Amino acid sequence: MEFRHLGRSGLLISEIAYGNWITHGLQVEEEAAAACVRAALDEGITTFDTADAYATGAAEAVLGRALHGERREGLEIFTKVYWPTGPGPNDRSLSRKHIMESINASLGRLQTDYVDLYQAHRYDYSTPLEETMQAFADVVRQGKALYIGVSEWNATQIRAGWEMAQDLKIPFVSNQPQYSALWRVIEAEVVPTSIELGVGQVVFSPIAQGILTGKYKPGASLPEGSRATSEAGSRFIQRFLTDDVLTAVAKLQPLAEQAGLSMAQLAVAWVLQNDNVSAAIVGASRPEQVRDNVKASGVRLDADLMQAIDEALDPVAERDPSKTESPARRP
Repeated sequence: MEFRHLGRSGLLISEIAYGNWITHGLQVEEEAAAACVRAALDEGITTFDTADAYATGAAEAVLGRALHGERREGLEIFTKVYWPTGPGPNDRSLSRKHIMESINASLGRLQTDYVDLYQAHRYDYSTPLEETMQAFADVVRQGKALYIGVSEWNATQIRAGWEMAQDLKIPFVSNQPQYSALWRVIEAEVVPTSIELGVGQVVFSPIAQGILTGKYKPGASLPEGSRATSEAGSRFIQRFLTDDVLTAVAKLQPLAEQAGLSMAQLAVAWVLQNDNVSAAIVGASRPEQVRDNVKASGVRLDADLMQAIDEALDPVAERDPSKTESPARRP
């Protein structure tokens, strides 16, 4: 496993992180989830990403139990706040009330005194940014989070939050967007702005919800037990399940074979070629998926291979920077 700095901070994180969106608390039983976390640890992953809204808190609790007993200083634990966590009108958003209550609840479920990174899970148009950033500053000063980040903020929002963080003297170091060879919207504006400000990308869905593994074939039935057939995950993958996309993805198979990589490894390695990417988040429902994905760490794809991937996928790759909300709404 190789490590990268999170943005321009001094924090080193594993360039492949383990995330438990959809799977823990929903798609797989806890024993299987714990086995995946154990596989991640065994393979050298030290960075774990979750959120309070995943399975309404159950994902954080499963991760907390799975990591219990591990040396805390050897882990980087990330979580997020914004989406609803209860039925009340204040059980959501980036208000001071919700942030201060949510960080305490997350720490309890995760069985830790602090998280390494606390992230705004979306931009909140209903709460003044000043209120949100002051609450984050207080979370940092109370020692409950070491760094602050955001998820799926556009370039203008990132700059505004970063500038306030500078005034408050707290470390705003990351953005968590969807990014893959099929979904490239951050490249036009978010990445250049983030490079300027020293903000790193911790990207989710590097294999496009499993599409880039090649297991979905044009004109074929959906594989049983896949994310596309699960109640929890199917709505996030539908936009990629077109014959045009699947036909283009099939062209990557010989390229992966020539590189000595699986399709999933090729997809994760492609994301990691972007120097602004601090880590790629992978999820899993089986330990062998973790073991396969981590083999992308340290892989360098040559220019000819990168060009061949572009030529295969450019007709179907989404690059429109005006689409600030990705197809997966709650990563």
